[in-house]
Amino acid sequence: MSQTVADTLIHTLEQIGVRHIFGLIGDSLNPLADAVRRSDLEWIGVRHEEGAALAAAGQAKLTGQLAVCAGTTGPGSTHLVAGLYEAAGDHAPVLALSGDMPRKMHGTDYIQTTEPDLLFRDVSLYTETISSPAQAPAVIHQAIAAAYAGRGVAHLTLPQDVISAKAEGSVPSVATLKPKPELAASAADVAEIARRLDEAGSVVIMCGAGCHGAAEELRALSDRLKAPLIHSIKGKDIMAYDDPRWMGGIGMIGTKAVYNAIMHCDLLLMLGTDYPYSEFLPHNGAIVQLDDRARVLGRRAPTALGVVGAVRPTLNLLLGKVAAKSDAKFLDRVNKERRKWDEMLDKQADPSRSKDRIHPQAVARAVSDLAGRDAVFVLDTGLNTLWSGNWLRQSGSQRIIGSFNNAAVGTALGQANGIQALDRSRQVIALCGDGGFNMLMSEFLTAVQHKLAVKVIVYNNSAFGLIHFEAESVGLPAFSEGIEFPNPDFAAFARACGGHGFKAATPGELHAAIGDSFAVEGPAIVDCVVAANEMPNFPHLELEKIGNYAVAKIKEALLAVTGP
Repeated sequence: MSQTVADTLIHTLEQIGVRHIFGLIGDSLNPLADAVRRSDLEWIGVRHEEGAALAAAGQAKLTGQLAVCAGTTGPGSTHLVAGLYEAAGDHAPVLALSGDMPRKMHGTDYIQTTEPDLLFRDVSLYTETISSPAQAPAVIHQAIAAAYAGRGVAHLTLPQDVISAKAEGSVPSVATLKPKPELAASAADVAEIARRLDEAGSVVIMCGAGCHGAAEELRALSDRLKAPLIHSIKGKDIMAYDDPRWMGGIGMIGTKAVYNAIMHCDLLLMLGTDYPYSEFLPHNGAIVQLDDRARVLGRRAPTALGVVGAVRPTLNLLLGKVAAKSDAKFLDRVNKERRKWDEMLDKQADPSRSKDRIHPQAVARAVSDLAGRDAVFVLDTGLNTLWSGNWLRQSGSQRIIGSFNNAAVGTALGQANGIQALDRSRQVIALCGDGGFNMLMSEFLTAVQHKLAVKVIVYNNSAFGLIHFEAESVGLPAFSEGIEFPNPDFAAFARACGGHGFKAATPGELHAAIGDSFAVEGPAIVDCVVAANEMPNFPHLELEKIGNYAVAKIKEALLAVTGP
């Protein structure tokens, strides 16, 4: 049998280590499906194409390797777009494949007509239609190369007649299709970083996603400089929560100790992070930033020195240049404040705090305490992100994935499915708000069908909790009619899908429900009914916002009496 363009594409994906394609089959993708059937790739059929894009994004975020999703003509492809913003936002290499009608139907306003290359332009680093078999090898190479080079989305439109046609040659230079290497900063830049660190009295080291794989170097630098290590949420999993150097996060997913340290240090060294919330960064210009993306340097806060380079190789050079410091007073003070904050977190997470209500902090802590040492936590977006991000106590060998730049609600389960497909024996736990879980709960059927043993923890407060607090933060009463909603019985839903369902409505049921869900084989949902009026911690809150919350609470009380 002669090789088709679809065969060429699939063979190339096999060669570079792709193991799965997530998608829904439609008529225009039949030639692609036939090529997959004759390959070693696993097709994972989802219930919604957004779930396919999210699964691919989850894989790519975790591994840094190319992941693939597909949707058929028209709506089948447009559904991919929302999920692809997840990969684009968190810099994950994903190849999206759009089926398309045969070329003879183009330009005739045929059914399901779209212009995919226009539609995908905003979310993609590269988008192109394979318009002829002769063009296919070079375009396939270019798309994958672009996804790796820019760490983002590449998109190909596949007309049905083109991908079913006989291929004209194979994809060239396959050996070049791989992740970007880690390159150290220049010797001059390393020397300048060392000079500024030597001159500074107190230093804080902020660690982002670009620090993964550099835990040993970070510990060594912290010990040499007597500098606390702090992290963005994307860097939380780099070290164990109880490492004495690891002081916690910044911002709403963070601690007061870290906020005070940043605001009172002589120099903040930002490593591999483009932390977006400038209000939590110093504005005195005492920042040195290292990142392998030149475009992110200095854009969040006034920065004295911006250096292009990957974290791990640059730190290896820096450790040979920077002088050791002997004064540990600043580090000791931050550590003392951190322990005090942790004691507060422990009290808030105690299930016995209330007799009849489960507090959401207790859910996150129970999940953390019962999870495997190498589990992957996938966080959804919303108020639940604060509970999970602040109360999970990571082991240092676990991973934490979420919608940290795109900040999209409803993304956790889809990403968890993709991650679970990589290793069906590894524990993958999706922590979801009820609003987010409702959005794509059909992807639980994907988990059941493909034997993806994802454990889903649902914070069930019958509301979009974060929207409630966002309204109050600007002095407005929460619009209950648009925020609150009834929920189905999530445990019953899990069983109806063929999975396992558990429910915890009182503190005494919490640990057993979560523990049982972790013990069973296959996918499971734990419906955790939590207090709806729980306030998050505020490591730093401006007086204006305090006033806004007070005004909003007064308005809500009046509305409860007078009505809208």
